[in-house]
Amino acid sequence: MDEKKKLINWTAGISTVIVALLIIIVVMEPRGNGVSRAAASRAIALTLAGEDAVRAEGPETSFFPGELQDQWYVKYMDYLYAKGYLDPETCYPSEGSAVSAVTYGELSGWVTAAKGEGEPSLAGYVTEAAGKKAGKAVDKAEFWEFYDAFRAFADPDGNVKEIETDLYGTPGNVDGASPWTAYTKDGKFLFEGLSLDSYIDKTIKLLVREDGIIKVQGVVSDEIVYENAWISGFSGNTVTVFIGNIQREFPVRGVLKNEEEISGQIGDLYLKNGKPSRLVLKKETITGTVLSVREDEIEIEGYGTVPLSEDFKIYRTYGVLKEQKKSDILVGYHMQTFVVAGDEICAALTTEKPEIDNIRVLLMTTNFKSLFHPEITLVCDSMAVLEYGDEKDKKTQSVAAGEPVTISAGDPRLESGRMVFRSANEGGMITVRNIERSQGTPVYPGHMEITGEEEGLLLLNEVDLEEYLKRVVPSEMPYTYELEALKAQAVCARTYAWRQIRGSSYSEYGAHVDDSTSFQVYNNTSVFDTTDAAVNETFGQMAAYDGEPIDALYYSTSCGHGTDGTVWGNDGSATPYLKAVSINEKRKPMDLTSNEAFGAFIKNMDVEAYDSEFAMFRWNAKTDSQILAEKIGGVGQITGLTVTERGPGGAAKALKVVGTEGSKTFTGQSKVRSVLGNTRLVFNRKDGSTYTEWETLPSGFIYIENQGTDENGVTAFTIYGGGYGHGAGMSQNGAQGMAKKGKNYKEILKFFYDGCEIVDIGDVV
Repeated sequence: MDEKKKLINWTAGISTVIVALLIIIVVMEPRGNGVSRAAASRAIALTLAGEDAVRAEGPETSFFPGELQDQWYVKYMDYLYAKGYLDPETCYPSEGSAVSAVTYGELSGWVTAAKGEGEPSLAGYVTEAAGKKAGKAVDKAEFWEFYDAFRAFADPDGNVKEIETDLYGTPGNVDGASPWTAYTKDGKFLFEGLSLDSYIDKTIKLLVREDGIIKVQGVVSDEIVYENAWISGFSGNTVTVFIGNIQREFPVRGVLKNEEEISGQIGDLYLKNGKPSRLVLKKETITGTVLSVREDEIEIEGYGTVPLSEDFKIYRTYGVLKEQKKSDILVGYHMQTFVVAGDEICAALTTEKPEIDNIRVLLMTTNFKSLFHPEITLVCDSMAVLEYGDEKDKKTQSVAAGEPVTISAGDPRLESGRMVFRSANEGGMITVRNIERSQGTPVYPGHMEITGEEEGLLLLNEVDLEEYLKRVVPSEMPYTYELEALKAQAVCARTYAWRQIRGSSYSEYGAHVDDSTSFQVYNNTSVFDTTDAAVNETFGQMAAYDGEPIDALYYSTSCGHGTDGTVWGNDGSATPYLKAVSINEKRKPMDLTSNEAFGAFIKNMDVEAYDSEFAMFRWNAKTDSQILAEKIGGVGQITGLTVTERGPGGAAKALKVVGTEGSKTFTGQSKVRSVLGNTRLVFNRKDGSTYTEWETLPSGFIYIENQGTDENGVTAFTIYGGGYGHGAGMSQNGAQGMAKKGKNYKEILKFFYDGCEIVDIGDVV
């Protein structure tokens, strides 16, 4: 009898659990054919703002109880509560409210909050809600009709976009995937509240804002081709394919004619209704040093220029397998194997970690006016070789030591592409006679490459990185400075160069940098024993933060206080090592964001700082409304100048110019320096010397005083300033001051780049 009761009780218990689960399932979905309030709120919130703005502009404290605040819908509904689109009194913030169907009353409230009552396509929802429909659920089809009308009104700039893409995977078929993350041909997207699993391996049409999917519009095709996918493994009947940075497994028995040597190849995988129908492997490869990377082609030594296929892919096959970008292909290096099909490069395989040991520099004309030369004359101090012609008919011409070689625009030897001029002997030096620098006619190590472009000739110097630095350091810092300051400069220069090599700024021309102040000034002065020693004694060393080489910004002289990474208008999160602190032993931040505080600071000639003894530490200049009018118009006669916003450290971020006919505001340190600068200004420096001919102010660390208006209506101003340069990173004269006080180069670098460490270039991926 007891056993029978136990069985009855057990059966009843199981029934209760099943009923409870059914109730949960029903509660979590809106009744009928409606749309949950959570899903509808997400669609409306993302139409009004992107994911980041939804998070940033939501309430400081959530409307939802603590146990629900990790639910996906909370941030969207919180945003609508904060913006007045939802009323927490009538729509209580709870799970039940979130999963219930959205009503006509809510649609009406959204129209009113968006001030869209006058829009004919939206006004009807307000009218319907005013009647008996206010509490009635809106069916799915009608909600999306409403949404289309709401989007057209609330998103006139078209931030919500319709895209067509291939869906690779979701957490349902990707191990370790982040929650609510969809992997597509166009990158990763969030799809909170939606169901996407049935669309995997299909081409679909989506409504998206930034990285958030709002709605699946429909299936475009159930036939899909994963082109140029990396076949990372094969076992039995299953092939492992790397697509969009995720691993997928597909059954391919019967699909392949030859199942040998499948792994480690590029292939096109054809699927219909999610099932493989064909796998085409691509086995032809070429290798060589990359000479240039353009939008739709790559120039490879030994092969010339080869076009890229439309669905070109790059995979890093060493270390952790990952898909890369075209910008990861480094010109001047031989680190990729290129897979070719149909005379096009369809994929590149990065098979080894690059050893950064050379840099390719575009040499500009005299006074750094242009990249393009009308004519180039080269002379080598030893026997040299000139190479030209296409890959099938390469010509080599011997050139005697001291014999000049001149190439003009339109030279027929350039018709087949790149021309190379190199010393036949190791260590030979090349003079470029058509260029003048501060040292006179410059002489270069390495070899030269000349290409013809529509604008003229490009001259490129490929040189060993350490040799390059020996010509950068004395061009950027006086060779007479303390060795430890020069060593700090060498590490900064090497770190900066490494980032530029990886950055591909001039990859279309086959270069990494040019030789001007746009990057680092190169070979403007001669080499010296002191700067050579600084480079040699820091061989291969870079400054890094969390293992990544830093953006090693530097400038000439501080005003006694530096600024941080917000100096160019971004939030500074990418450069946490740049701190706005005083440039002295205290290394403390000062609040200099008010005009009163900064005025007192910048007019004080006795501020304690490592670079306070340098002439540009303090300066002033007089200007007037007539001089200012040469760059500032549209305000009438200028009567007032006010710095209305300052960044950390006091640098001017916004300048208001007031005139007899209105006012203008200029934003950004560079713009403020430019509009106030003029070659007519005379700058009085701390040491009593003067300087003129500057088109822009020496720095943005300024305070302006109005000196009154004369009988002719001309208003005079005095600009008090300090420092020379942008103020972020290392003050070069501050480094010199620290070195004089006995600080070594590592102490100097760690002072200016908070939390940085010195690493070897070979240890950085």
